[in-house]
Amino acid sequence: MSAPLNPFRLDGKSVLISGAGGGIGRALVARFADAGATIIGADRTSDLIAGLSLTQTILFDQSDLKQTQLAVAAHLDEFGAPDIVVCNAGFTRAENLDQLDVATWEREVTINLNGAYAMTAAIVEAMVARGSGNLVFISSVNGLAHFGNPAYSAAKAGIIAYAKAIAVERGGQGVRANVVAPGSVRTPAWDHRLAADPGLLAKVLPHYPLGHLVSPDDVANATVFLASPAAAGITGTVLPVDAGLTAGNLRFVDEILRG
Repeated sequence: MSAPLNPFRLDGKSVLISGAGGGIGRALVARFADAGATIIGADRTSDLIAGLSLTQTILFDQSDLKQTQLAVAAHLDEFGAPDIVVCNAGFTRAENLDQLDVATWEREVTINLNGAYAMTAAIVEAMVARGSGNLVFISSVNGLAHFGNPAYSAAKAGIIAYAKAIAVERGGQGVRANVVAPGSVRTPAWDHRLAADPGLLAKVLPHYPLGHLVSPDDVANATVFLASPAAAGITGTVLPVDAGLTAGNLRFVDEILRG
């Protein structure tokens, strides 16, 4: 009698990962490969994804919506839709309302929301035509509550709404869509911030109930789960991977109630 299939495995499945060369992207590539998937890596330039274990690549700058659509359409014409899409590419610079202007708003929303739609819309319809497909969007806790970065936050909240639209309107055709919402992730992007302010983590960590930032692997593991058959009954959900940040206000408890 053969052993039961492992529902966490993705053997024989193809996954398209955008922003594959970034800190979270590289962890996604590694974790999906560990689960048995073949990886299509997408990023702005080939040097960003050099050395990764990829079977195919797609190059586009997500801030250029037309270029993104054309690059994805060419891949669909040649290879068809991947089994899984992880919409991971994104960008922000820290700002608050006092620093916000139209140009900043437009840049953040174009890359993080409009670009995600430009990348995935045609793939979703190809998945519908096939009768199966699975998308995981990397959003942010900023899409759930305000932690600064208002334009980025608006875009990431829009990603959540878009994923829910796919889940509701395309679920009957076999397409699932879910969202992972990381808190602060300890990627190399933190290095220059810590170099400028070595005490920054001491200010940040009291807000996190687990007492540490999440790692790129934490985000990747949650994404692989939502993409796997183990999550076959899950669609339209948002999974925070945030070391407890959105569970409640630890600093308030410590400073006001305990203090």
